[in-house]
Amino acid sequence: MHRADLHALLREAAGDVPIRMGRTADRIAQRDGIVSVECSDGTSGDYDLVVAADGINSAVRELTFEPTAVTHPVGQVGWRFVGSRPPEVTTWSVMLGRRTAFLTVPIGDDRVYCYCDALSPREPGSAERGPAEWLMQLFSEFADPAATLLDTLDAAADIHVSTIEEVVPHSWVRGRVVLIGDAAHATSPNMAQGAAMALEDALVLAHCLHDLSAIPDALAAFEARR
Repeated sequence: MHRADLHALLREAAGDVPIRMGRTADRIAQRDGIVSVECSDGTSGDYDLVVAADGINSAVRELTFEPTAVTHPVGQVGWRFVGSRPPEVTTWSVMLGRRTAFLTVPIGDDRVYCYCDALSPREPGSAERGPAEWLMQLFSEFADPAATLLDTLDAAADIHVSTIEEVVPHSWVRGRVVLIGDAAHATSPNMAQGAAMALEDALVLAHCLHDLSAIPDALAAFEARR
């Protein structure tokens, strides 16, 4: 499933829950069981609980936790894009080369999600060569479906490229702030577990908060279970 489709489903299911976009947390302070949050747009509020689901480069983690959870590269660069699905791509599949991998996953509506990686200490790229050119060079000897998918790319193609990083904090809870998803346990995307583990975190956290009346007890139980 395309991540945007997942977001749309979650937004619909949220119903009347207020959702405010386009802002980040700039300051977080805790006192007497209350979490005070100041946001980038100048607004602020006091909360019983803050759940940080803001990704591998979590701003909430940086503001709240000791600097023990540093993202570190795994020695790979990854490229991600969505293209038209070749007929032979009917299930999750991967083609492996020397120091490279090209993965395809059908995501409906005759689209295919492509994830490619290569061993590299840093993100390749320059003003002279864009992501599409790098991909075509690195995977030039790959057969179909990689060859066909790469042939459809041009300089204007929407390709996400980044160094692959992981993060493993020593703890996911500080007072009434809890980390979930990639903010707590980001793994390389070629593990194909990021979204699944984030959803599992959310379900277990909801169960713990429902079953235990005291928030600190619920957070301790959540961290222990996960």
